[in-house]
Amino acid sequence: MIAKFRITARPLRAVAAFLAVWAPVSGAATAAPANPAPAGGPLIAAADDENVNDPLESVNRAIFSFNEVVHENILGPVADLYNEQVPATMRLGIGNFLTNLSSPITFVNNLLQGDFSSAMNTFVRMLVNSTIGIGGLADVVSDVDGEFREEDFGQTLGVWGMGEGFYLVLPIFGPSSPRDVVGKFVVDPYFDPFGLWTGNANKDEVEYTEMAVDGIDEFAGVVDELRQIKKTSVDYYAAIRSLYRQKRKAEINNGESLDLPPIPNLGYDLAPEDFEQPLAGTSTSRSAAK
Repeated sequence: MIAKFRITARPLRAVAAFLAVWAPVSGAATAAPANPAPAGGPLIAAADDENVNDPLESVNRAIFSFNEVVHENILGPVADLYNEQVPATMRLGIGNFLTNLSSPITFVNNLLQGDFSSAMNTFVRMLVNSTIGIGGLADVVSDVDGEFREEDFGQTLGVWGMGEGFYLVLPIFGPSSPRDVVGKFVVDPYFDPFGLWTGNANKDEVEYTEMAVDGIDEFAGVVDELRQIKKTSVDYYAAIRSLYRQKRKAEINNGESLDLPPIPNLGYDLAPEDFEQPLAGTSTSRSAAK
């Protein structure tokens, strides 16, 4: 009975883990829609080019502002300290290890999507990186086979035709949708062998340590990009909403071409890695030059 209870309680722990990862990206400067950008800087459109479908916008914006307080006063300083004190090589190894640790979630979702070729690729990648890569600290496969493409049950539902529903901003957790809440918070934790083991073996201290390190490492990798988005946004809330939706569409289509404005390669679900590329809904001189 105890083991069974701890397994069913695992999704609640996944919510706690997601807290550390999503808090920063859900923030907004204020609840007001305007945030002037510096002269000559790129602007992110205040409204999505697609259908907004945000019936809870006033509530979402209030939650967005609350989450920004968490970002500015807790996660931001912690991420800065992590980047300053932990060598880049060590941070890379930590990120590789954590990605490898969560690979079973991608593997199961590959199978559920009927993508058996990707499932085999994920399995081989996990096997090689876990052995030759010293437990995943070194991502030796990406050097040969390209970057790892993560999958989750929200994407699986999208592959089989389920719509995202209306836009949500969750307290602390940030941008989401009803489909992704079910996928990431309820279902995916059952595909996580490490999480199930720590739960059933009463290894709470191990589990919470992994959650904290994962959240800090994820956010520290994109903290500067997120600040740049905020700095150059006409409406930070609308920019994040647009980027989140476009990224989820691209993930569901496995990066295939979509009828969408050009979007950057995103890390940490929202942050552009290359600011030479136009952001969602923008029309700048740089993008026009391309």
